[in-house]
Amino acid sequence: MAAQRGKDILLKVDDGTTQFVTVAGLRTKRFALNAETVDITHAESAGRWRELLDGAGVKRASVSGNGIFKDATSDVLARQIFFDGLIRNWQVILPDFGTITGAFQITSLDYKGEHAGEMTFDLTLESAGALSFTAL
Repeated sequence: MAAQRGKDILLKVDDGTTQFVTVAGLRTKRFALNAETVDITHAESAGRWRELLDGAGVKRASVSGNGIFKDATSDVLARQIFFDGLIRNWQVILPDFGTITGAFQITSLDYKGEHAGEMTFDLTLESAGALSFTAL
């Protein structure tokens, strides 16, 4: 895969009508996949090297970003999802790679602003179920 522009990563949310809408003008985005391990090392493990159980452990994904809301509608939608504690389907679209879709909860929503600048926000999502991947 050739180099990609970070600005092309999109974050979309189901607006409650099963339509995915772009949430915001994210300037910085991060998508991380993690898997915990299950250690099954025992007294007879070869050379006392750690052994891991294949296919076990908890998988999770997190999305974070900061930027500006593209319009009042996307601001209200994200804020309401947060205050209601809703778990909604989100899409993370990675250019020339694919789309990751699944349930996420907003775990952090921070607003900040400089005296001589625009108001920005920081958003963090944590996965709340199985994710699917659709290659482009």
